[in-house]
Amino acid sequence: MNGQKGEFYTVDICGRVEELPVLKLASGPKIAFFNLHGNVELTEYCAEKLAGLLAGKADILLTAESKGLQLTHCAARMLGHRFYAVARKSLKLYMQDGISVAVKSITTAKEQRLYLSARDVELLRGKRVAVVDDVISTGGSIEALSELVRMAGGTVALKAAVLAEGDAKDRDDIVFLAPIPVM
Repeated sequence: MNGQKGEFYTVDICGRVEELPVLKLASGPKIAFFNLHGNVELTEYCAEKLAGLLAGKADILLTAESKGLQLTHCAARMLGHRFYAVARKSLKLYMQDGISVAVKSITTAKEQRLYLSARDVELLRGKRVAVVDDVISTGGSIEALSELVRMAGGTVALKAAVLAEGDAKDRDDIVFLAPIPVM
């Protein structure tokens, strides 16, 4: 970490070095904040590296909005998948006949729900599904996504992320590109 214009954490993502701003969570710890929103080059790079880990292991990808969305879109395209599924954080009009599950993550103050439309449920049914996120920390989001896969009748083939935060790096049920600390 350095002290230039705030604190930063340097991470090496498969040979690409990124400076992540260090932010303090309301609950106390500090995290190295990873944000793909708006960064086309970094998103494409991470998607390419993740696609290499996912190739041949899944029929379809599932992510939650919003930070995993563009990553999953790019990875699905690189894998030659026509579709991917997206769990939404609010119930939309077209999702009235879908399924939902509760989720609690390190970056949200209270419990949320993830919703999957009936169309996306059908996309997952009977398929090997790779659950994709930008960062896995406590595992709350990735486990909620995995539960949606099971509820939809799919099989979780792989849990994948760009970064594994804190103790997540020690999990043997996920694949990731680089670890980052919780400070």
